[in-house]
Amino acid sequence: QVQLVESGGGLVQAGDSLRLSCAASGRTFTSYAMGWFRQAPGKERDFVASINGDGIGTRYADSVKGRFTISRDNAKNTMYLQMNSLKPEDTGVYLCAAGLTYWSTRWSYNYWGQGTQVTVSS
Repeated sequence: QVQLVESGGGLVQAGDSLRLSCAASGRTFTSYAMGWFRQAPGKERDFVASINGDGIGTRYADSVKGRFTISRDNAKNTMYLQMNSLKPEDTGVYLCAAGLTYWSTRWSYNYWGQGTQVTVSS
């Protein structure tokens, strides 16, 4: 069982940066691939980025490549999402997830956090 808690969201202007954190409970953090998804009101939950257990393998949605960076600190049981050059279309609830593989599909992940709101104004 893994419990996930996101933090770091907020209201920013276009072009600003934010860093999201996802703190995980449990002693087997390195066993899990981790991912970030986002969901805007009335829309599907979309893949943003993912990372494998040792932090070497990463994947990104095309819409965030070159602007977002996913990372993890296994000693702290924490995953991060550094978001630069934010755009209004990045607005949504950002959720972290844990699973056995770091695919981009939401059904690859078994555990989910509650989410943190990111709002980017133009």
